[in-house]
Amino acid sequence: MGGVVGTLLAGVLASVEWNFAFLVYLFGLIALFMIIRWLPNEKLGSSNKRGKAFEPRQLLKFHPSVIGMLLLTMVFFVFPTNFAIITGKQLGLDTTTITLLMVALDLIAFFVGIMFGKMMRHFRTSIKFFPPVAFIVGYLFYAYADNLSMVLAGSAFIGLANGVGVPYFMTIASIKGGKNSATTVMPLLSAALYLGQFISPIIILPLAETFWGAEDIAGPYKIAAFISAILLIQIWATRHFQSLPPEEKRQ
Repeated sequence: MGGVVGTLLAGVLASVEWNFAFLVYLFGLIALFMIIRWLPNEKLGSSNKRGKAFEPRQLLKFHPSVIGMLLLTMVFFVFPTNFAIITGKQLGLDTTTITLLMVALDLIAFFVGIMFGKMMRHFRTSIKFFPPVAFIVGYLFYAYADNLSMVLAGSAFIGLANGVGVPYFMTIASIKGGKNSATTVMPLLSAALYLGQFISPIIILPLAETFWGAEDIAGPYKIAAFISAILLIQIWATRHFQSLPPEEKRQ
């Protein structure tokens, strides 16, 4: 919901003056007030002190979820980094329409996230494939969009991918991490999430220009679809390997 409100307000502010969009970060002051006013001043009890602390070697144990989260975030942030510019050039849409499209994607991700628990129960063995497949389909819709319907379809798929992907990796990692997951695997997932967000434009744009040239404005979407395919392979390989009996793993 933060993405919905933030994107909507940023679009409204940008229509007045482009640099006004950064005023949305003033929401941090509201969060600061709420933390000071209402967040309990909890202290770790003696039972928690005996819990396992984070160690770098834990990356070896949790690498499927960590690498998956890294790839997922890299792929998703192709959308907020490029959508406004590319869609504006593809379809000639105005700022207000583009803002509403971005808000629609966040709304889809929000409601899919709310339904994640039910989806996890109904699609226990296949839900792990939803994010990469939806990303591939969504970014291909974006890459070859020549009308608003294709953009809407792409947004629906990418909203689905993000709404399922993040809670999926969080859930699987927390189950594997057990009662100590807050101090073991969760810091790794947080680091992977923000690292993926940071390096996404650094990696995606140069690759797009290398393979398709700067004249192909949809190049970042094509690279995103390709990395989504890598994510699909990574999820299948790691989850398939982990499900094998010990004797087959040794072989």
